[in-house]
Amino acid sequence: MKNQIRALRQQRRISQEELAWAVGTTRQTITSIETGKYTASLPLAYKIARYFGLTIEQVFDFSEVDEP
Repeated sequence: MKNQIRALRQQRRISQEELAWAVGTTRQTITSIETGKYTASLPLAYKIARYFGLTIEQVFDFSEVDEP
């Protein structure tokens, strides 16, 4: 799943480690989410979006998610 996390971090000049600490996860998890190797759980996606003052839809691109 595509997302805006890397761009948002760069705009605010924060590291993956700083974001991970702020949302209660590891730097490795943030790296995996940024590269699309891992999809954030709903609670984690919410925490990331809230950290940046955005909605989940503004941070994560759901256009490629298959609907039932």
